[in-house]
Amino acid sequence: MKCVKGLGFLWVAVLAAIFALTACDDSSSASSDETGASSSSVESSDSSVTLSGASAESNGSSNETKDKSSSSENKSSSSTKETKVSSDSKSSSSIKSGDSSSSMKDKSSSSVNSSSSNKQSSSSVKSSSSSVKQSSSSVASSSSFVRWGDLPPNFSYGEFEYEQRIYKYLTVTGKDTNNKAATINVMAENLNVGEMVDGDKDQNNDSKIERYCYDNDTTNCVKYGGLYQWAEAMQLPSECNTKSCADKIKPNHQGICPDGWRLLTYNDFYIVVHADGNDAGWKGVNATAFGGLNYTGYSLVGAGYNWRHTFTGLKEGTYWFYPEESKTYTKEAAYCGYAIKGDGGTRIEQYKTEGFSVRCARN
Repeated sequence: MKCVKGLGFLWVAVLAAIFALTACDDSSSASSDETGASSSSVESSDSSVTLSGASAESNGSSNETKDKSSSSENKSSSSTKETKVSSDSKSSSSIKSGDSSSSMKDKSSSSVNSSSSNKQSSSSVKSSSSSVKQSSSSVASSSSFVRWGDLPPNFSYGEFEYEQRIYKYLTVTGKDTNNKAATINVMAENLNVGEMVDGDKDQNNDSKIERYCYDNDTTNCVKYGGLYQWAEAMQLPSECNTKSCADKIKPNHQGICPDGWRLLTYNDFYIVVHADGNDAGWKGVNATAFGGLNYTGYSLVGAGYNWRHTFTGLKEGTYWFYPEESKTYTKEAAYCGYAIKGDGGTRIEQYKTEGFSVRCARN
């Protein structure tokens, strides 16, 4: 019995232990399940939190990116604004200083000063131009000798006005082509009258006086006189440059000379070249700047000429027509004189269409 009772107790104990173990396992299992679920849930929750956190981090990153982007945008906007402001400031600075930095202001101020300097320089140029204009005006109203600097002090010059310009003339006594003593009053500078036409054109408007100015520059006309084709100088129809008009040539032919004056003849020029006291020949009639000594006061200058519609010979040569046609080539040529520096010829033939200087003698 004892054994049985002991066994029964043992059995009871074993059963109790088993039950306890079972209960413990169930509890453990339940607890484990609970814990697992909770852990999973927590993990899930943690994961969720982590995800949420990641999302938050992502959001945060997104926000940060957004912030960064916003910052970048702001920075970019700020940079653009600064660039714009800087550009505007620079532009404004270059125009009127603006509100830019002091260095920019200084630069701007320097730029303004430079502009001011340019303005002063421009003003100076304007003043200089004005001075040149006045000088040119004064040149236009003064005698050619002031322009050429060839007024011999031992000669007495008369003056006359023609077309709002004062011309000087002198009285010359010499020998004519017949070796007889003769006295003439002759212009001491070239005639300058008429409207300028381009050198590549003919002077064929018979309703007005036309002239060439060397290099198509009117200041050369002021200084050296105009250049004229033969028919123009003669004031004959322009067709007389290509056909004979001998019947229209008059004694003491006036041409484009003023009233009381006539075109210089070969005989007139011969008297000047053979003036009393002129032992130097051509040098005696040429201006000093034209390789001469100007003993006669005639002041012949290198006015150049329009040769085949091309300007040439300025300061080197000069030609002038006489009021007579060539006897050999009556249609297309006329007689003229010429000088090349200190030498020349008193009577040769040239085409009537060339542009030469004109001098006048008083009747």
